[in-house]
Amino acid sequence: MVLPWIAAWFAYPATHLPPKFGIFPPEHIPGTPGFSLPIFIVLALVELALAVFFLFPRLFGFKPVAPPAPAPLARYPAWFWIGGAVMLFCWWLMWARVTAFGSLVYYAFTPLWWGFIMVLDGLVYRRNNGRSLFSIRPHATLILAVVSVAAWAYFEYFDYFVLSNWYYPNSHHIRELSHATVVALFLLAYSTVWPVVLEAYTLLRTFPALRVRYSQGPRVKLPGELLLVAGLVLLVLMVFLPYPLFWVVWIGPLLVVGGVLIREGVWTPFAALAKGDWSPLLLSALGSLFIAIFWEVWNYGSAHPNPLPLTNPNYWEYAVPYVNVIHLFSEMPLLGFPGYLPFGVMVWVAFIWAGEAFNFDTNLHLE
Repeated sequence: MVLPWIAAWFAYPATHLPPKFGIFPPEHIPGTPGFSLPIFIVLALVELALAVFFLFPRLFGFKPVAPPAPAPLARYPAWFWIGGAVMLFCWWLMWARVTAFGSLVYYAFTPLWWGFIMVLDGLVYRRNNGRSLFSIRPHATLILAVVSVAAWAYFEYFDYFVLSNWYYPNSHHIRELSHATVVALFLLAYSTVWPVVLEAYTLLRTFPALRVRYSQGPRVKLPGELLLVAGLVLLVLMVFLPYPLFWVVWIGPLLVVGGVLIREGVWTPFAALAKGDWSPLLLSALGSLFIAIFWEVWNYGSAHPNPLPLTNPNYWEYAVPYVNVIHLFSEMPLLGFPGYLPFGVMVWVAFIWAGEAFNFDTNLHLE
């Protein structure tokens, strides 16, 4: 956290801070570079290669593994139905923005996502013979929520140094809400990020074929010191080159935290690579990408097709340089979605780091 601030002292000699630093929620900063066809093509080819890797792992040295027998199905728990009702009502409220409920739409975002988390956990419970985070480790969900608030605030801090790669245009124009209320709504919304991503990971693991699909791959031992140094260097360079290195906001912290944990001998999805087990790494990444569809579509629908007066204060837009084109029911450009892959890994790695720092269990394998 300190290094970008020190770098900003030199990168911005007049103010020693990026433009609009500290304005919360972050606002749009003009000047983002426009579309670049060469960069678009290169990035598209990289992402195409990544898709081939996920779809055809045997081309990259992964061995086929016979999946285990599926767990017996349990009945859907009560929270599945309660969460579903809350989710559907808040979804409708946030998209329809009906005046009959007054300003209730302003408060719909967080209940929508906690309802969705309850639905995901209910699906895990059913598919995993009654074992889920809610049923056997309810305290873990509460800890995840607390970690999530602090961790996403950490990413909001880094957003200032990439000149508002994402920003919240509605939050400063809703006169009915005080700034303190808006801040409180945002902090409550942050509590949903880590739980929903890791619930998605536990759900993917309930599919036997998917659980073992990447379990016998090439053995790779990553050097913790190299990851740590590379992450720190990138975070400094990001401040001086915020547009070309905007992607460092997702990669840099992952390298730093992952590098520290590897040096300390703590298990992480990276450590599993040394045994050829890529499942924790890749399924946490895919879980995040799965959740991204809901994040982006629900966000888009909260302000489109008509930005009515009653709207979602948490609604966000992007200022992604070079490739901010092709939007499919999403403010996120199509080529931006793979950025959710490293973010999913970061979610779990940050949770493990917090568990080591504050002495709580971070095991998510419920079998």
